[in-house]
Amino acid sequence: MSRTERDIAAIGVIFAALALFVSTGSSVFIHLTRHLLFGEVNDDTILTTALLLNIALIVFGWRRYVDLSREVAARREAETAALRLADTDPLTGLENRRSFDVTLTRMAQATTHDGGSLALILIDLDQFKTANDAHGHKTGDTVLIEAARRAKVMLGVDAALARLGGDEFAALVRFAPGADARGQAERIATRIGAAIALPIDCDDTIVTVTASIGIACDRIVPDRASCDRFGEALMHQADLAMYQAKKAGRNRHCWFDPEMETEILERSRLEQGIRHGLRNGEFRPHYEKQVNLATGAITGLEMLARWHSPDLGVIGPDVFVPIAEEIGVMPELSEALIRQALIDAREWAPHLTLAINISPVQLRDPWFAQRLLKLLIEARMPPHRIDVEVTEQCLTENLTLVRSLITSLRNQGVRISLDDFGHSESSMAHLRTLPFDRIKIDRNFIAGLGQSADSTAMVEAISAMGRGMDLAITAEGIESVEILDELRKLGAFRGQGYVYGQPLSADDLRTELVELNLLAVVPAPVPLTGDRHRA
Repeated sequence: MSRTERDIAAIGVIFAALALFVSTGSSVFIHLTRHLLFGEVNDDTILTTALLLNIALIVFGWRRYVDLSREVAARREAETAALRLADTDPLTGLENRRSFDVTLTRMAQATTHDGGSLALILIDLDQFKTANDAHGHKTGDTVLIEAARRAKVMLGVDAALARLGGDEFAALVRFAPGADARGQAERIATRIGAAIALPIDCDDTIVTVTASIGIACDRIVPDRASCDRFGEALMHQADLAMYQAKKAGRNRHCWFDPEMETEILERSRLEQGIRHGLRNGEFRPHYEKQVNLATGAITGLEMLARWHSPDLGVIGPDVFVPIAEEIGVMPELSEALIRQALIDAREWAPHLTLAINISPVQLRDPWFAQRLLKLLIEARMPPHRIDVEVTEQCLTENLTLVRSLITSLRNQGVRISLDDFGHSESSMAHLRTLPFDRIKIDRNFIAGLGQSADSTAMVEAISAMGRGMDLAITAEGIESVEILDELRKLGAFRGQGYVYGQPLSADDLRTELVELNLLAVVPAPVPLTGDRHRA
């Protein structure tokens, strides 16, 4: 028997006992009273016993009823607490995503009814994960709690604020009919951003975070009458606006604009295209010639990535490399290109080198040197023919790891070049601390030759420094004969740029190398005995 059935049975016993007490109590009480007061004999012993039993049952039933009432009250309180917990973020005490969706629907209906406006403000803390990892989860929790408190103060009592998860918050603000919803929402977002950016005291640690904020308003976009899933659409648009705020540099707010939808769709199309193209071999190496400026002879080639998309045509790395890095496919993409480039380079004359650009993402991999050496072994390519180009951006992220990788590669005979030299203030420091074989002058200095005295002085100084440090120098970005003539006056350089032609595909390059007699002499295979007799 269940607890509910037992409770019903107990109540039934009480009612039965009460009914029996009422029906027998009057007569039995008289005899029992006379027996107790005057000593008269009570012949109705059975009824007296029944009456006493009824009284006991009534007392038992009443106690059971009281216990049942208390238990029901406790259950209701527990259910209320459970519902409150289900709708509340346990850390900040704000609404959670589940309850926020309900609030969004309710407030949207209210503004539709009274003709007011509704703004959704999406708040995402910048670099919160970095602060959380550096100072610990306890400090991270303190930052979240304080950020929630500050945002709530800036919003006022009529607004709704929720923690959607992680370091992301959302606020809903209603505006009366005729109010300047855009202006007021923007002022609120500005106050929230300024409040969150103030230093947060976490015990003995001071933590400073900023916020990227996206705003969407139902009276501006979208038209609620044409949107079946209004709440979801408004959240999506605020999310796009917040992403745009992060993309623009963080610590700012941004309004949703319909063009963002087009941009995000184009971004999604590119992401899918990159993944598809990687599976189908659409990324291929092209090659830019590197030439001895004094003799005009080709000394090497730099591998440049190109995406041969069936839908979009030939696309340069400035478009697809940042996306490939963000979606995590850059190491795989680069490795596939290097593998193909090594196969192509085996046909070149032995003195021609192959320059390979390495992205910051690849240099974060402590096993990168081993991966590259494995590719060299597979392709049977001598390490001294490979020139790995490292940008100064790579050096600022993890100098210790980069030093280890560079040293490992140089010990195997691979040459290392510092790309975009002069772009950073720490260029000279990098030359002193890392064992480079070559430096490549930043193309901005080369472009100014003949037009800017500063550019000429800088290139001349780098040339003198290279001679003093016994470092070979490459000038990239030579776009005209005039720049080429100026370079020849300033020193001995290896040069590359469009003055020597556009980057070539592997097939076009092979054709040109054949004309210049710069293909390797490959011995003809010796036929087997049986083949010789058949010949």
